[in-house]
Amino acid sequence: MDIVVVGSVAFDTVETPFGKADEVLGGSATYFSLSASFFAKVGMVAVVGKDFPDEHIKMLEEKGIDTAGIEKKDGSTFRWKGRYDYDLNQAHTLETHLNVFEHFNPTLPESYRKAPFVFLANIDPELQLKVLEQVEAPRLVACDTMNFWIEGKPSELREVLKRVELFVINEAEAREFAGEPSLVKAARKIMDCGPRILIIKRGEYGALMFNGSSVFSAPAYPLEDVFDPTGAGDSFAGGLMGYLAYTNDLSEQNIRKAIVMGSVMASFNVEDFSLNRLRAISCDDIRARYTEFKQLTYFEDV
Repeated sequence: MDIVVVGSVAFDTVETPFGKADEVLGGSATYFSLSASFFAKVGMVAVVGKDFPDEHIKMLEEKGIDTAGIEKKDGSTFRWKGRYDYDLNQAHTLETHLNVFEHFNPTLPESYRKAPFVFLANIDPELQLKVLEQVEAPRLVACDTMNFWIEGKPSELREVLKRVELFVINEAEAREFAGEPSLVKAARKIMDCGPRILIIKRGEYGALMFNGSSVFSAPAYPLEDVFDPTGAGDSFAGGLMGYLAYTNDLSEQNIRKAIVMGSVMASFNVEDFSLNRLRAISCDDIRARYTEFKQLTYFEDV
């Protein structure tokens, strides 16, 4: 096992200015796993209800994802309903039904515990800490969070940050967590909490990495059509962690490449609803878009 991800599996109902999708497969662990599976062997830790179709499990396994960590419990699978207006960086939550996810108690299969790369997706910081108690000397631990946990469990989140090397967070959440309007000052405050690498997702404006005294900025891919941004951040993280696991190289130069690869995967994800686009692309598609990213950002010295 190269990467273990702990997060949610859900059914999403999403409406954007460009269409609507009802009860489609989603969840942070799902998007992350499918994105990372192009690069590395991924094990998923999540919970679903009895209503979760076997065909979804089969699809994940056909992509090479290990599903031994997915528990099926009595009850219904987590459901989320949301809407995006023309500002696709902002999701408006209409309904949330946690169902079996409300009592999620992640337990890692024995075969997952020695995985060198661990990603703690957007779940309760207390659960993230429980996962950290089960892993055995991973090479890199990364985590994500959201405003709900920043506001509701700030002390627990700070405990998590003491134990992770890489923290992924979006722009608004970074400012809220640090209480700073300046992203540079916010980054400094967040890194003082523990992580040595901070990646701030900026949606259609790309991503920023703060790593010690260096800063790296990666653009977003200029897309003509964006249908659904749901899962873009998790797809980004999957591409990032997948590439790091594939190369087994944590140098700054390689992390920069991994950020671009994450941006590549996120750009594919938003081109259709649910996981439709990620399921359809090939490794050749990924290589071609990575090359386009390189050309997009290339310039010579004066």
